[in-house]
Amino acid sequence: MLSPYLNVANNLTDRGFLIYFCSALINLKSTINKIPEKYAELNFTYQNYPNFLLITIRLMQWAEHVANEPNIPVVKLLTSGAAVFSYFFNLLKKPEVEFPFPAIYLRKIEQVRLSERLSKSNKEKEPDDGDLLADGNMQIMLMSTSRTIQAKYIDYCTELSNLLENYWKSRKSSSLRRAYDTVLKDISPVKVLARNKDENSTVFVSFGSEYFLSKEDMEEVASGLELSNVNFIWVARFPKGEEQNIEDALPKGFLERIGERGRVLDKFAPQPRNLNYPSTGGFISHCGWNSTMETIDFRVPIVAIPMHLDQPMNARLIVELGVAVEIVRDDDGKIHRGEIAETLKRCHNRKTGGKLRAKVRDISKNLKYIRDEEMDTAAQELIQLYS
Repeated sequence: MLSPYLNVANNLTDRGFLIYFCSALINLKSTINKIPEKYAELNFTYQNYPNFLLITIRLMQWAEHVANEPNIPVVKLLTSGAAVFSYFFNLLKKPEVEFPFPAIYLRKIEQVRLSERLSKSNKEKEPDDGDLLADGNMQIMLMSTSRTIQAKYIDYCTELSNLLENYWKSRKSSSLRRAYDTVLKDISPVKVLARNKDENSTVFVSFGSEYFLSKEDMEEVASGLELSNVNFIWVARFPKGEEQNIEDALPKGFLERIGERGRVLDKFAPQPRNLNYPSTGGFISHCGWNSTMETIDFRVPIVAIPMHLDQPMNARLIVELGVAVEIVRDDDGKIHRGEIAETLKRCHNRKTGGKLRAKVRDISKNLKYIRDEEMDTAAQELIQLYS
């Protein structure tokens, strides 16, 4: 969860802000080594300053309560995009009003699963947790987005919440990306495979570090990759305590049949590096928001296999933008190898693949062009807030 904080901290440090982190010790220890020398003055302690504001996520209401007593301004950092936030804000605040953007929706099975997760979450809720969507003393909300891709959703958020309109574009800076290269050693099988393949010929497959495929879904993804005949690099991860030999988790004989066409890794592989290889022509992703924005930044089309929470709506958004295609689950929430294979083939043909790559290149270019301007605006509003 610290990654979005690091991104905004780096951007604000570039604009003269003094940043202090407050987090669990385990998070701070794992994060401090990833900070480039340029941002070495980021501080990992708490001290009292007269001109002080608190940036927190919406889930941490206790932090806002702490800030209220000394009258510290609170800025909430939204780590999802404006489309998802406006969808849920509309659902909870105006349930009688239909969401005005039909491209963003949840299928029936997704609604059922989300309802189950929310019900479980409510049962575990502490008495003083409060309302997740309560504005409190919040005057500004920072969003990991840009008007380039979410203007109508940002405007709708502003209309619903009556908040001052401020946003920032989440992106690992080039210096932070170089820090990844310094801290994380390359994985030679990936490096060899990626560099020996033609441009846009290889698909990178990863479902993040917090979400895991069921055994059934893993078999369908494996079989879909095999049937598609595309080159691939697949980072297959397991929940802590449930690790297993990669061969046992895959269909029998899978690794032998794919040969040199693909690699399956059961260890960490840095996503930015793999997306940056010229041979990477697509990314099979769960569509977590940070991962989605990073992929667009690297100008890589997405094959979306969302799982839950905000991921289905993120997938619908990038399909609407023209930079992705979605593997649609059936009415029982299952994915099928045939559709995976056909979608990958379609994304690698000249017509469909070419359109996706052209669109994502165009959006990435526009995001880079407006990034500093949007961040400058947000920084100025933050200065006004605590001046």
